[in-house]
Amino acid sequence: MFINSSVFVWVILPLLIFIARILDVSIGTLRIIFVSRGMKYLAPLLGFFEVLIWLIAIGQIMQHLDNVMCYIAYAGGFAAGNYLGIIIEQKLKMGIYIVRIITQKNANELINFLRSKDYGITSIDAEGSQGKVNILYSIIRRKNLNHFIESIEQFNPNAFYTIEDVRFVSKGIFPPIREIDFISRRRIKNQKRK
Repeated sequence: MFINSSVFVWVILPLLIFIARILDVSIGTLRIIFVSRGMKYLAPLLGFFEVLIWLIAIGQIMQHLDNVMCYIAYAGGFAAGNYLGIIIEQKLKMGIYIVRIITQKNANELINFLRSKDYGITSIDAEGSQGKVNILYSIIRRKNLNHFIESIEQFNPNAFYTIEDVRFVSKGIFPPIREIDFISRRRIKNQKRK
């Protein structure tokens, strides 16, 4: 029988375990991200499939404890799944950031430009270690981050800025959403209800 053949046991089965681990770890990475973002319906659904795939993979390992290739495939799939999960999360560009910009140069041009692009900007005059500074705050969607950073570097190339994840925003000024996906649309509806 093919299932008992050495080709299946030493090549195909480890390959299937490798693929299963890539899937379950990638799903797990996304599940953790969704939990941290408060997506209480999507995270458990992903958790169900993550554990189901894991059980199938570990079940095959337990049936073939003498097969070292299964162990290598399991570990390799775990590593590759982490990598793929991070890549997928980066492509989704979900979430909201707060960007803090500290600049010694007059920030009026930057503020006017960002406001013209529908970004909400809060500006504060402050005192830094080397004199007067402007501190700008903005809450932006992750998908707009590259454009936002390019704008900072264009108008104030020596500005100091920090970027942090924001879990929830109740109100704000954001550029119009051009590429609405199902998840973003649902989160916006949920935020408006609160």
